[in-house]
Amino acid sequence: MKLARLGPAGQERPVVITEDGTYDLSGVTADIDGAFLAQGGLAAARRAAEAGALPELPGADGLRVGSPIARPGAIICVGMNYAAHAAESGSAPPEVPIIFLKTPNTLGGPGDPVAIPPGSERTDWEVELGVVIGERALYLDSAEQSMAHVAGFLVGNDVSERRYQLEESGGQWSKGKCAPGFCPLGPWLVTADEVDHANLRLRSWVNGEPRQDSSTKDMIFGVEYLVWQLSRALALEPGDVILTGTPQGVALSGRFPYLRAGDVVELEIEGLGRQRQEFVATEGK
Repeated sequence: MKLARLGPAGQERPVVITEDGTYDLSGVTADIDGAFLAQGGLAAARRAAEAGALPELPGADGLRVGSPIARPGAIICVGMNYAAHAAESGSAPPEVPIIFLKTPNTLGGPGDPVAIPPGSERTDWEVELGVVIGERALYLDSAEQSMAHVAGFLVGNDVSERRYQLEESGGQWSKGKCAPGFCPLGPWLVTADEVDHANLRLRSWVNGEPRQDSSTKDMIFGVEYLVWQLSRALALEPGDVILTGTPQGVALSGRFPYLRAGDVVELEIEGLGRQRQEFVATEGK
């Protein structure tokens, strides 16, 4: 099942997308958020869709696409989770997951423009598989328990300002990860039962030129392991998002220029949809 949120920012309408059309979920839930997931919302949406009880949303193709999950309580990110990306960053593959956070107000839709911070010369792209938590996970006993706590998957772009991240951060990466719009998600939340998360192709392009092309099978730490390990240190709540790391092919490698105003970044993960962002200058700066 594919879920999305369509409409102007702050006024998105929850929908289910099928091969036959786009159907309004407003009669089932006000939004696709942590409360919806915690209260069995996915099962309720599936029942309503299968029963033909959802009205088709007219003009859906012309509406803005928002993040498919509304303002998660936490966006937890994994650094250097592909060996080749660790190498291009000048680091050895990590022995334990490297964790940092993005603030919830970084959230954006998959087609929203992204403003480059004033004075930035090192804004970078990162296509990533996003995991959406559906049920609270805390102190799980094993990785085998992890998928029972996962609602689904989505495309994420972990936009980064590398100078803030690596040179002016005191060793804490989040400073370079939290500018407004630095976390475009979507277009869809695809439920876990429809996704082979361990073998998905990830790709990115800048101005139509290929940049990243890899597979989630090359992750150092897989989804089940990450959910389990994170749960040993913190509570994962319904609606939280885990971004699982990016493969090689980013500007930090030195092989490509960093982003400038007017550049267009496109990202795609097999079965999860495609994003497109124009990078723009910060207004008034």
